[in-house]
Amino acid sequence: MVNPQIFRAYDIRGVVDKDLNIDILYQIGKAYGTFMRRQNLKTVSIGGDARLSTPAFKKAFIKGMLETGIKVIDIGIVATPVLYFSIWKLKTDGGVMITASHNPAEYNGIKMNKGLQSVYGEQIQEILKLIQNNDFENCNGTLTQNNEMDEIYKDYIFEGIKLERPVKVIVDGGNGMGGPYLPEVLRRLGCEVTEMYCEPDGTFPNHHPDPTVEKYMTKLIDAVKNSDAEVGLGMDGDADRIGVIDENGKMLFGDQILNIIARDFLKTHPGEKIIGDVKCSKNLFDDIKKHGGVPIMYKTGHANIKSKMYRDGLLMSGEMSGHIFLKDRFLGFDDAVYVCARFVEIMSKTNMPVSQFLADQPKMYNTPEIHYKNTDEEKFNLVAKVRDSFIAEGYDVNEIDGMRITFKDGWGLCRASNTTPVLVLRYEAETEERLHEIQKLIEDRIEKLK
Repeated sequence: MVNPQIFRAYDIRGVVDKDLNIDILYQIGKAYGTFMRRQNLKTVSIGGDARLSTPAFKKAFIKGMLETGIKVIDIGIVATPVLYFSIWKLKTDGGVMITASHNPAEYNGIKMNKGLQSVYGEQIQEILKLIQNNDFENCNGTLTQNNEMDEIYKDYIFEGIKLERPVKVIVDGGNGMGGPYLPEVLRRLGCEVTEMYCEPDGTFPNHHPDPTVEKYMTKLIDAVKNSDAEVGLGMDGDADRIGVIDENGKMLFGDQILNIIARDFLKTHPGEKIIGDVKCSKNLFDDIKKHGGVPIMYKTGHANIKSKMYRDGLLMSGEMSGHIFLKDRFLGFDDAVYVCARFVEIMSKTNMPVSQFLADQPKMYNTPEIHYKNTDEEKFNLVAKVRDSFIAEGYDVNEIDGMRITFKDGWGLCRASNTTPVLVLRYEAETEERLHEIQKLIEDRIEKLK
């Protein structure tokens, strides 16, 4: 039996040999193929990351798709953005990436696309139901190999970026899939590049491949501080999320990275709307407005944001987690390699250090993302109870994704994670004292209502 818990909001992800094995990948391949065929979609490109289980899992998934009549193009072991790029370049109807992104080595998973849009939410549940009902199409597909996508992709990024001066960069690939791409592209652009852990290794021997968590970036931080590098760039396991370390070794949050790119973007696109998720700082939304843009606060989740961005015809969006989407001069999907190159391009236009890019903003005190343990069965109900209690008392509550309460001097967030059994909390205020007051107000309410 397939464990339904691995069919999550944005992808499928689980522990190898416990939740995922060759037979389960084969079944999911048949279900995804059926899902596509019943919408008259017939061509799919597929890639995989460097995890030890990926080659066998990819082969099994392909076998399943072939039995439903899908024309499959296997592009090999690649970064997730290369898979997305292949959908655009090869004009396929969809794409599949075998990856567990930034999860530990014992995990693997599947990201599925219909066109350049993620298959997510109810669509993933449809795929689960096809397996549970043993309801599959039965037809013969075809398989071809394409080993050229890596080079075409690197050429495409190189041709779309222009540096005004060389930049000194340290790249930490985290032994994920970004390492074979970003250093080469930056060198071709004229940068001086130092590589750290850029050889893909599915055991992730040096550190966990998540560039948005400071404890995993300590080696990059030290490397930047002990060199004359202008910036440190990190990527997650499948290279769709970015991390940035300034020249002093300070880590930038995802909303700060988005903010820096938004300022540059708005110089040539005044009045454009830019999406940030509910976890982003007040500074981001205020700064977009200050620089002539229209800020949009939206639900957390790369699939949610990408869908809204395409639906509304927008050119830029991003979230705290380091997923940044650029349709301005690019293709609109989350790509850490391209966003890193774009960030370096912005750096090349000035001699100002990265630490000064947002130095004119008000000082805000904020927490990282806090995870409050709950259960998958109760988390949404608990958030609703907390939200409704604050609304009843007249608080200014944004309900787009859980509950974000705005005060005149700060805000607090409480939302249910779409992927794990936790509530996600974050707080921000103008003073440290006020930060603790907002945190206590919300967490006391959670304790009272749970």
